Amino acid sequence: MKKKLLISLLGFFLVFTAFAQQTIITGSVKDAVSFEPIPNVTISVEKTILSTQTDATGKFIFSDNVPLGEQMLSVSKPGYFSKRFPIVVNENRTVDLSDITLEADMTTSEGLFTITLSDDELNDDTSGADNISGLLMSSLDVFQRTAAFEFSSSFFRVRGLDSDNGLVLINGIEMNKMYNGRPQWSNWGGLNDVVRNQELTTGLTPSAYNFGGVLGSTNINTRATNYRPSGQLTYSSSNRSYTNRLMASYSTGLMEGGWAMTVMLSRRWGNEGYQDATLYDSKSLFASVEKVINDKHSINFTSIYAPNRRGKSSPNTQEVYDLKGINYNEYWGWQDGEKRNSRIKEVEEPIIMLNHYWDISSKTTLNTNIGYQFGKTGNSRLDYGGTRLNDDGFPVGGGSNPSPAYYQKLPSYWLTPTAGPNYANAYLAEQEFLNDGQIDWNSLYQTNLENVGNYSTYILYEDRNDDKQWTFNSILNSELNENIILNAAVNYRKLRSQNFAEIMDLLGGNGFLNVDSFDGFQFDLQNPNRIAIEGDKFKYNYNLYANVLSGYAQAQFKYNIIDFYLSGSITKTDYQREGLYDNEANTGNSLGKGEKLDFTGIGAKGGFTYKFTGKHLFDVNAGYITRASSLRNTFSNARVNNNIVPDITEEKITSFDASYIFRSPIIKARVTGFYIKTEDANEISFYYADGVTGFTESSEFVSEILQGIDKKHLGVETGIEAQVTPTIKLKGAASLGQYTYDNNPNLILTADAATAPQGPANMKDYKVASGPQGAYSVGFEYRDPDYWWFGATANFFTNTYVDISPLNRTANFYKDPVDGLPFNDYDEDVARALLKQEQFDDYMVVNLIGGKSWKIDDYYVGFFASIGNVLDKEYKTGGFEQGRAANYRELRDDVNNDTRVFGPKYWYGRGANYFLNLYFRF
Repeated sequence: MKKKLLISLLGFFLVFTAFAQQTIITGSVKDAVSFEPIPNVTISVEKTILSTQTDATGKFIFSDNVPLGEQMLSVSKPGYFSKRFPIVVNENRTVDLSDITLEADMTTSEGLFTITLSDDELNDDTSGADNISGLLMSSLDVFQRTAAFEFSSSFFRVRGLDSDNGLVLINGIEMNKMYNGRPQWSNWGGLNDVVRNQELTTGLTPSAYNFGGVLGSTNINTRATNYRPSGQLTYSSSNRSYTNRLMASYSTGLMEGGWAMTVMLSRRWGNEGYQDATLYDSKSLFASVEKVINDKHSINFTSIYAPNRRGKSSPNTQEVYDLKGINYNEYWGWQDGEKRNSRIKEVEEPIIMLNHYWDISSKTTLNTNIGYQFGKTGNSRLDYGGTRLNDDGFPVGGGSNPSPAYYQKLPSYWLTPTAGPNYANAYLAEQEFLNDGQIDWNSLYQTNLENVGNYSTYILYEDRNDDKQWTFNSILNSELNENIILNAAVNYRKLRSQNFAEIMDLLGGNGFLNVDSFDGFQFDLQNPNRIAIEGDKFKYNYNLYANVLSGYAQAQFKYNIIDFYLSGSITKTDYQREGLYDNEANTGNSLGKGEKLDFTGIGAKGGFTYKFTGKHLFDVNAGYITRASSLRNTFSNARVNNNIVPDITEEKITSFDASYIFRSPIIKARVTGFYIKTEDANEISFYYADGVTGFTESSEFVSEILQGIDKKHLGVETGIEAQVTPTIKLKGAASLGQYTYDNNPNLILTADAATAPQGPANMKDYKVASGPQGAYSVGFEYRDPDYWWFGATANFFTNTYVDISPLNRTANFYKDPVDGLPFNDYDEDVARALLKQEQFDDYMVVNLIGGKSWKIDDYYVGFFASIGNVLDKEYKTGGFEQGRAANYRELRDDVNNDTRVFGPKYWYGRGANYFLNLYFRF
């Protein structure tokens, strides 16, 4: 018995000794106020490949290939102040760093005002804004931060690309809309406190969740156990998009029994923002509940409900801005003493998801997710069709365009040879526009009440799409050994989208005739001459179906001198349209299901980071992606027929970038050169054109199909920040690009069932209208040890261009619409001047921001405030050429007028504006 005991004690001693002789770095991280463990804190040994994260109990450990000698340990997590610890690692010894404390960084929300106030502009096809600042908000790179928080107000696009080139995920589930490929940030707007846990990859760099796009990907993590136990109350005031915001959030952290919960409520509202009558009303609800089943399995349920309504603002010609100022908005008018906007965007698309996390081993995890998003998106507008049919069966009784900025109501129209010049009418039009210039709601009601049978000439309706989308995916991450990480995922998405027009308000009338007032065609031959009432569908009604099955695999290799990766993906996509109306102009090609389209997309990318030293790095990424066009750019005019873009094929993207990166305790800098080539893209747009050949009428409302577009984006971006003193940081960023069309794509016009091919559009070497192609920023931050801070930046913008009209660059431009022959008075020099792309003036915007926080016992109280465009600079952020003057004579005569009637329409940036945020964290 004694012998067995001695053997057991000896065995235990040998095991203990062997363990004790390991070289280990271990420790734990806790909140400085609550002293609760903080999970998912990144711990890394600087100048090595060693990096890990704390577990649910806040603990971490390094036990393999631990370097000896003096080392620097970095401890960081978004929302906390980072810390660095010098340590000495001796062979066969343990370095124990238990109970490291991190203090919450109360200033980390300083930039979120930009995202919060621009989410209404991120995805609006009518606003001209395709801002991707939301994709960048979690980056720690100075250039990405500057692009998000300083450049975004000028609708700057990183590398000149649209936001459909970057993917946004919530818990691994893709949120980009299948209709246009863009993330719709308003679906989780107002939930700032609970969407801060983000993992960002930029460009083609590898992601642990998906293959990504050429602008990278952002994964928003809403696991309840990832939120530290705390609560926060916030009030904000602004004059940008809304005027008031209230937010309340609370997280329990991991409780006994393995449960964790985070909830948040918020509301944003205001009668108008910077533009006139741009009302804002948004309510947001978030709940995340997680059950930790055991040390291997956890289930998390997340629900997001963020219904929002906002009034849109109009792009305007320079004549309108000169008369009414940059705050002017043509979409509203007075009714019963209140401003009523005719263009309201309403989004109500709840999101629910269930996520299963499985730690198969200490090296391998499997994350399986199912998500469901449903609801509606509506965009309202006025219609002014006919009220009855005459003896010939043609609708009569239609009204005039109710827009107060309609070209025939402006003074410039009365000074044209067509209408005059009539100086008396021009003066009257000017005075009426200056004194009012808004929609006359009372007149619309009065017209409807006076009609025969009180049928409506004017109605308010909305274009609706009601989506139901299921998503299923499974994501595997495995550390095969100390040098190789494997990532893989399979993903399936299924969409059913109902699209229709619905009458919202008959404006005092009894019904509305469901017949096309321009040509007399029935919108639905199944129900001819139908009188539609409020709540009825009319004009168009169809379904879109989409299925996307994709998979990707990726291997990351990490070594002392070099890191590199290889990644590949494949995607199968199918689309189909189902018409529910038999459109008379397209009978036989509108009702029922159309052709089912199939696309196969592939992706391949790779890159490496070469570490000359711990301070100097060289990074290279290259990739090739083919992908299906979005639903929007696949069907040529889905509202009326099943037609698709002729000879449609997958869009192709080639991307390459190379970066030099410098990192030291004082200076962090990066300079990147990039080249991106897009081929075989399609774009579809709708407008009213005068002087068009190929149709029976020279003036038509057309669908424009621009097919086989090639674009080239090349440039340099750089960022640098220097901590010159413990309290002062200097920062600078710059982006200089050249974004051009790289071919002459084919242009096709359709109007109802008629098709008019226009041949190639001579667009090669024209600039892509993607915001400023040159953007530069310099600034500083001062952070006092007593937790007050102040910052200022000066931002310079150059090389911003108007979006050109492709139709004016086709053979149609020099042909007489009557006989199709070339104009006999065509002058090439004059034409060249007419078609020169407009470049906007350069401008500078100065922004200020500052704040203060206090710690009172276990509580934090603080505020921050910002003033944007302090110098109140007026500047154009974008614009587009109108398609009305669609040939040489029309455009020449319009340009020769003293004031252009059909000049480009522009968007202006905001003048001086402010944002104030007060918070209490407990």
